[in-house]
Amino acid sequence: MPIPLGILAVAGAGAGFDLEYLIAAGGGAGGDTGAAGGGGAGGVLTGTLKTAIAGVTHTITIGAGGSGQDANSRGNNGNNSTFGLVGTSTGGGGGARGGTTNGKSGGSGGGGGGSNELRTGGSGISGQGNNGGSGTVSSDGPPFTGQVGGGGGGRNAVGSSDNGNGGNGVLFDGSYYGGGGGGARRDTSSNMGQGGLGGGANASLFGASAATANTGGGGGGSDSTSANAGGSGVVIIRTLSTVPEFVTTGSPTITVSGGFRKYVFTGSGSVTI
Repeated sequence: MPIPLGILAVAGAGAGFDLEYLIAAGGGAGGDTGAAGGGGAGGVLTGTLKTAIAGVTHTITIGAGGSGQDANSRGNNGNNSTFGLVGTSTGGGGGARGGTTNGKSGGSGGGGGGSNELRTGGSGISGQGNNGGSGTVSSDGPPFTGQVGGGGGGRNAVGSSDNGNGGNGVLFDGSYYGGGGGGARRDTSSNMGQGGLGGGANASLFGASAATANTGGGGGGSDSTSANAGGSGVVIIRTLSTVPEFVTTGSPTITVSGGFRKYVFTGSGSVTI
C-alpha cells in the first residue's frame, strides 16, 4: 500500500529529510488500422515523503512500454513501475483499433477507435492518470472524413474526443512525464492527433510512431498495421544535496545541481535509504 504523504516513512536514527519522487509506468501502445486510438500514458505518482536515514533497501522496477497489438489490434498495455518505499504505478492502456474497439484501461486509458458508432476510451486510475478520449462518430462513407481515433489519456488531462490529441502529462523538475498518444485519422495523413506533453507520440498514417523512452508516454495511433510502442517508465528520487548519498544498484544517473541530488532510474535496481 502507498504510504500517505507527510508521515514518517522509515523509522530510524538520523535527522528527518524530504524525499521527492516520481514513479512513471510504461505507456500503452497505440492502436492500428484506420482511425486508431492513441495509447494511454503510464500511471504517474508524485509526491514528497518525510523520511530518515535508516539503511533500508527498497526495490525499484521500471516498466516497459506496450509494444505490438493484441488479437483485436488494440495496443498492448504498458507495464507497471515500482518504488518499494512508495508503491506501484500502473501501465497505460492500449489504444483502440479504428472502427471496431474501445480503448483499454490502465494508469491512463487508451483512446477509442473512430467509427460509425461510439467507441469509448479506456478508464484511467484516479491519482495516476486520466481517461482516453472516445473515437469520433461518422457514417459519411468513404473517405470517412469525420472519423478520428480518441487521444490517449495523460497524467494531467483526458485524451481529446474531438481532434485526437493526447492528454498532457505532469511537470516534474523541469520536464514533463506521462503524456498520452495521439489518435489517427482515417481519411488523410494531415491533421493527425498530437501526442501530449510528456513523451506522448503523434499519430501517423504509415509506420510506427513510438513514444519517448523513460517518460511513460503513450504510443501514437496508426492508419497502418504497424506497432506504435509506448514509452518505457522511469523512477526519479530527489533530495537536498546535504543528505548523504544513497547506496544504489541498477546504475541510476546521479546529478547534483542547484542544491539538490537527483537519482534517475531508467533500469530496475534498488536504493538503500
